[in-house]
Amino acid sequence: MSQFSVYKNKNNRTRKSFPYLLDIQSDLLDQMRTTIVIPLGRHSTFKNQVITRLCPVIEIEGEDYVALTPQLAGIDRHLLGREVTNISEYRNEFIDAIDLIISGI
Repeated sequence: MSQFSVYKNKNNRTRKSFPYLLDIQSDLLDQMRTTIVIPLGRHSTFKNQVITRLCPVIEIEGEDYVALTPQLAGIDRHLLGREVTNISEYRNEFIDAIDLIISGI
């Protein structure tokens, strides 16, 4: 598992709203059973709710998705589906979003 990897959402109840989950947990904690994820929703669905710095917009397979950072959660790793891509090129945007939640700056 690699930080900033995007996985298919295996949860039948939430998959329609959040087709992907972004693993943001440090690779140093790979031995843990759980990981921290940010749900990703289609930009077309959430575009009116986006605070860009808090909810970075990213592209996956040619479609724009919104990282719903305020909904980050810890989940068991076995709940992650197939890895789709790694978006570590957006690392700074996610660090900024998490910093905004924690420190307000």
